Amino acid sequence: MFTGIITGVGRIAVVHDLGSSFQYGKQLTIEAPAGYLDDVALGDSIALNGACMTVTTFDAALGRFTIDISAESLDKTAGLDQTGPVNLEKALRAHDRLGGHIVSGHVDGIGSVQRFEQVGESHDLRITCPPALAKFLAYKGSITVNGVSLTVNAVEDLPGDAGTVMSINLIPHTVENTALGSLTAGSRVNLEIDTIARYVERMLAYTAAAQKAAVPSHCVP
Repeated sequence: MFTGIITGVGRIAVVHDLGSSFQYGKQLTIEAPAGYLDDVALGDSIALNGACMTVTTFDAALGRFTIDISAESLDKTAGLDQTGPVNLEKALRAHDRLGGHIVSGHVDGIGSVQRFEQVGESHDLRITCPPALAKFLAYKGSITVNGVSLTVNAVEDLPGDAGTVMSINLIPHTVENTALGSLTAGSRVNLEIDTIARYVERMLAYTAAAQKAAVPSHCVP
């Protein structure tokens, strides 16, 4: 479990193939900030750009750790198959502050950056989201983008199956202290919807299905 509050910006330094075909995953070597691994143990969970991963080896002195990522996870995420900066967050402890919102570290879909430009002191980030996630996006609702807990400022549903564009305002602190500052138009980003929205959708769908099943067949027009 995570909060979407980034605790460090690392870098994927090495990507090692675990096999010779697309059915195999990869081993990633990540460089972490100085002192970041001092309280890390083997098997700990660390989210990389919003995707929960397990520490398989680490060297606190060198500030490096490795994770193994499966072919399935690679297929369902963005930016974890190549070198470059990544947002890091250690798993939530029971006594920690919940500064963002409840985040599971499971990526629900991949979005595409439509616009990322400075407006005043902040940045306007607009992301085109998959149609399947449209019903979970709401004005002033929470969304996780590459592991960062953010607030949705506006939602625009596109015609047909083109998806939904959500607008987010990034304050300077967020741009400077996460890897979101490296985004450009066309960048692919990992998205995780609000956990509460996920359960509300399930309850509503289940209730509707149960009510429909309870109606006698001779009453159905």
